Amino acid sequence: MNYYRPATQLILTLFLFSGCAMNDATENYQEPYRPQFHFTPPTHWMNDPNGMFYYKGEYHLFYQHYPEDIVWGPMHWGHAVSKDMVHWEHLPIALYPDRLGYIFSGSAVVDWKNTSGLGTAENPPIIALFTYHDPEGEKANTNDFQTQGMAYSLDQGRSWTKYAQNPVLANPGIRDFRDPKVIWHEASERWIMSLAVQDHIAFYSSPNLIDWEKQSSFGQALGAHGGVWECPDLFPLEDQNGNRKWVLLVSINPGGPQGGSATQYFVGDFDGQSFTPQDDEVRWMDWGSDNYAGVTFSDLPETESNRILMGWMSNWAYANQVPTQPWRSALTLPRSLSLYQQENERYVLQSAVIDAVDSLLGPAHDLQPEQSNALGADTIKLTLEVQPDTDWSVELSNPLGETFKVYHQEGQIRIDRSQSGDNQFSDAFAKVMQIPLEQVTVRGLILYIDRSSVELFVNDKALVATNLIFPTVPFDQVRLDKIKAGKQQIISSIW
Repeated sequence: MNYYRPATQLILTLFLFSGCAMNDATENYQEPYRPQFHFTPPTHWMNDPNGMFYYKGEYHLFYQHYPEDIVWGPMHWGHAVSKDMVHWEHLPIALYPDRLGYIFSGSAVVDWKNTSGLGTAENPPIIALFTYHDPEGEKANTNDFQTQGMAYSLDQGRSWTKYAQNPVLANPGIRDFRDPKVIWHEASERWIMSLAVQDHIAFYSSPNLIDWEKQSSFGQALGAHGGVWECPDLFPLEDQNGNRKWVLLVSINPGGPQGGSATQYFVGDFDGQSFTPQDDEVRWMDWGSDNYAGVTFSDLPETESNRILMGWMSNWAYANQVPTQPWRSALTLPRSLSLYQQENERYVLQSAVIDAVDSLLGPAHDLQPEQSNALGADTIKLTLEVQPDTDWSVELSNPLGETFKVYHQEGQIRIDRSQSGDNQFSDAFAKVMQIPLEQVTVRGLILYIDRSSVELFVNDKALVATNLIFPTVPFDQVRLDKIKAGKQQIISSIW
């Protein structure tokens, strides 16, 4: 394979994956703040999920990874597999930097028809498209230091060979030119690549995943533009009435609704060449501070009617400073995406936790409204029923007086993590977030609490807010004010 493995990286890989024991804390995934039912790397830095696909009974997850430190550095593709998208097996690093640069974000697809010619009809190749980031070109202040490379696997994703003629898509002279997300477009019988290009998305097509031709651009004058556009994803979904529309995800940093990183989306039509949005409204996929760069799995089985997404549970405003070690960052729970058309014909993208997470849940126990209730663990699902059009609050607390509060006030949901624990690492972390309800009448809340994160789902899936927290000691109480009814369930560890 045409990549280099510096000695330190090879030693680290052998240490982590040859069966040698890590320190007891890492081996048992019990360090302070280590999530218990979210994906995390064994050690060191992680950011964007990459190249997610399903093949022969396995879900593959790759991720941006720096295996020598807990802060961002030369990017590799880490790798894990799962039978259910909940329990994960860590595998050796899949892609290493080489002479063309670091391995930035991208995607992977099964080339079922062997259009690339790199496999056979009996053993179709798995193709990964990714961005090469040349650090020397960046230092020299050139404009073409990001190009698109390709690698392929013929052994179910266990090993990867980089394409000998990389890059497959050269840079036309644009500094930000990255994050290829590839799909098969059935109507035109071509591969379509969505590529982030500074302040917009460029669409390319290819018959074989190797030769790419630009088709169109989208977004220069639409959507949020508080920062650079990144990590696009284009896919079709049917609404509740069976109408088919196309959804385009675009991550942006900075410029999110709570500051720093966030993901916006557009709903419209795609004809194989151009994406036409239904309107020019700015829409956010997640209203919290900590869901970024999310993309969906390719090649899901036919039993999956929706797209499944996982996002990076952090924010570039403080990702390098959060108080975790010897690992850094987690991914969101896998989420099933669906499209809903409201009464005014406005489309919204909804997110629900996949059903497989239910396998981790213990028995349900009632919570008492208008008082504090003891939590059974620091990994909990809360299911709450609220009275529509009233003000209410849910407050987590610990013996040190630290709190995390979700409440309804002045027609908004507000989330207060300003007193939630350790927040000294960044001035951007401690805040009260305001979330407009956008024609959503709140009837129920679900909170997934996992040591250092809270994922809030309103009405099961109508609105989502994902946030990190770092309580000094675990939250062990929850107070429900003006909540009609509630239950808690302990969530088992995936480790």
